[in-house]
Amino acid sequence: MTTLLRETLQELSPAITETIQTVFWKNLYATKAIEQTLKLHPDWEDDTRAVFSDTIYDLIRWWRPLWYILDKEPSPNQEELLKLLTIYLFSKKGDLTALQNKKGLDTPQLFQRIQSTKRSRALRESIPDWLDIQGEKELGIRWEPSLAALNTKPELFIRVNSLKTTPKELLSILRKEGIIAEPIEGNPDALLIKEKTNVFKLPSYTAGLFEVQDAASQMTSRILDPHPGMRVIDACAGEGSKTLHLAALLQNKGKIIAMDTQEWRLQQLRKRAAKAGVDTIETRLIISTKIYKRIKGTADRLLLDVPCSGLGTLRRNPDIRWKLTEKDLIRLKNLQQELLENYCTLLKPQGTMVYSVCSILPSEGEKQIQQFLKNHNDFRLLDEKRYWPDINLTDGFYIALLQRTA
Repeated sequence: MTTLLRETLQELSPAITETIQTVFWKNLYATKAIEQTLKLHPDWEDDTRAVFSDTIYDLIRWWRPLWYILDKEPSPNQEELLKLLTIYLFSKKGDLTALQNKKGLDTPQLFQRIQSTKRSRALRESIPDWLDIQGEKELGIRWEPSLAALNTKPELFIRVNSLKTTPKELLSILRKEGIIAEPIEGNPDALLIKEKTNVFKLPSYTAGLFEVQDAASQMTSRILDPHPGMRVIDACAGEGSKTLHLAALLQNKGKIIAMDTQEWRLQQLRKRAAKAGVDTIETRLIISTKIYKRIKGTADRLLLDVPCSGLGTLRRNPDIRWKLTEKDLIRLKNLQQELLENYCTLLKPQGTMVYSVCSILPSEGEKQIQQFLKNHNDFRLLDEKRYWPDINLTDGFYIALLQRTA
């Protein structure tokens, strides 16, 4: 670690401790907490903002072993959090100077405890015990490499907006903006940004030429394969990343009904659609079962990107591991079954649907589809894809393509 980086973190320490307090003791998700803090400091340079964000994510990611090394229970006390930052600087950044300059720390004991973190996978990989047990139960030997990969920094993927440009054209535009990117084999709309940068400040982003979207997430719309002129329902649209991709694949010809239970998400979708040049989307707020019962049997294509644990996105959302509980997982799996049952009726006979989750757990993916097919002999499985963080370098993702046969 350079002296400059250490000094930067020392200057940022009040903002870092306050943001961490907000995440863990005010229960705000890290992305929102970071966003709030950055808005309070418009004077920070891009490099400073990046150091701040990376440090917050790292502290959240390695929360459990850092407190273990410090030999304390997690505390919102600022003095304790500053000690935690010192432990982080040493154990994850190799900064011995920071450790030696901090009073009240027993350096030999810290060395010993750092070594002992390697004996327990849950401690080493910084997850709750219940989650480690669940992961091993469901994935067996696939759990450990997946978990290790989910503790690395995420790749930055973007999706080319084919309504406004092509991958080749965008690559040229990005080069002129000082950004090096490369295409992804088998994923026509995806580009990998090679160097970490704030793409949201680029003129090409402002012009709606691309969206930030993980490469595996992009495949959900691609596998659904909507054709121009079709009627498509996105039943759990959220803020619309996949909805906008569907619109591009439709070439803005056809109809997309985007539904969600939260109006603020649909508002975001409408804003993004306007920027992307999309005019085929109709948003519907789900306030009762009447909203979707009126459109039974009308969809040529149906996307069910259902609420899930989000465990496949731990690289970019490390605080999920601390906010998710066993009860949450049970509730989410029940909700997934309910949504499959309720929304499969929206599909026309011979129509196709995609069920997807950003989870690596089979109980949220393969097993849900197996159970659904047992209960529905009028559906058949056409294809299923599993994306692994350690193999595909994407988020962990499951995608199933099904057809309604009658």
